[in-house]
Amino acid sequence: MLTLTGAGYCGSSHSRTARIMTETFISILPIFLLIMVGLGLKTVRLMDEQGWRALDTLSFYLLYPVLLFITIIKADFSGLAIPELMAALGLPWLLIGTALLAAGPVLARSGAIKWSEFSSVFQTTIRWNGFVALAVAERQFDANAAAVVALVMAALVIPINLAAISVVVRHADGATPGFFGTLRRMLANPIVLACLAALALRASGLPLPEPVLTTLDLIGRGALAMGLIGIGAGLTLAALFPPRWATALPTVLKLALMPAAALGIVAVTGWGASMAGVIALCAAVPTAMNGYVVARALGGDAPLYAAVVTQQTLLSFVTIPIWLWIAAL
Repeated sequence: MLTLTGAGYCGSSHSRTARIMTETFISILPIFLLIMVGLGLKTVRLMDEQGWRALDTLSFYLLYPVLLFITIIKADFSGLAIPELMAALGLPWLLIGTALLAAGPVLARSGAIKWSEFSSVFQTTIRWNGFVALAVAERQFDANAAAVVALVMAALVIPINLAAISVVVRHADGATPGFFGTLRRMLANPIVLACLAALALRASGLPLPEPVLTTLDLIGRGALAMGLIGIGAGLTLAALFPPRWATALPTVLKLALMPAAALGIVAVTGWGASMAGVIALCAAVPTAMNGYVVARALGGDAPLYAAVVTQQTLLSFVTIPIWLWIAAL
């Protein structure tokens, strides 16, 4: 069972709540401090833009895929209600994403957002930063929590990316790659390939040599720290002002409605009830930074994406502990 650290404390309801909130805050503080380190290093210009892009490239093509691969390979999935877990997390993304697509023309006609902004609003609503979730899970829950996060990433990364890229290319100024072009982009994604390779290796039952496992584990250990620093370096504080609907809407949907929907499904159906904390964490993390690269490459609104990433990342420092506390009630 996956349990919140401190969830078993005795005492009054008020003291228990305060204890859970305090320990949750302390647990995730290092994650956000690393993000702030990245922001600080970018501010003092330790590296130029090419250097930060090189770090992003290294993380995307090597560090993140190796981290996911080794986490899935080493994970113990026995006893997990995997279909229920996927349903509890997949349904909120499906329902909210579908509702947002339906509301897009109305939002554009009303002037709340520009039609050219919609793809970034959509992306920042349905994407989620699994690497922040991994970092928090490793500190906040028991040993198998990171494996659950990795499994969720493996299952959801393809449909989420297909939906996101399809919307971006539909709203972009340039030519769209079509269904098969979009699918090819997905199958060339190193994160997708790493997840598929790990699941295939587990299914085959073939062991990896110990030196290979050790090498991959060493690479994976550096992935979270470097990735979080890279997230911080990608934040754009100046883009937060003035506030507007195009940044506020995806932030409310991602940080408030998404975790509320996930926990609501757990409460009504009982699916994944023993993993409510991890489900809340996966739903409550901010949007992923890699959508910015997609927006920039495919003609989406990349500056808007950067503004929403910044806003969600900073606000999630407050909202994640709240949702983890609610999940522990």
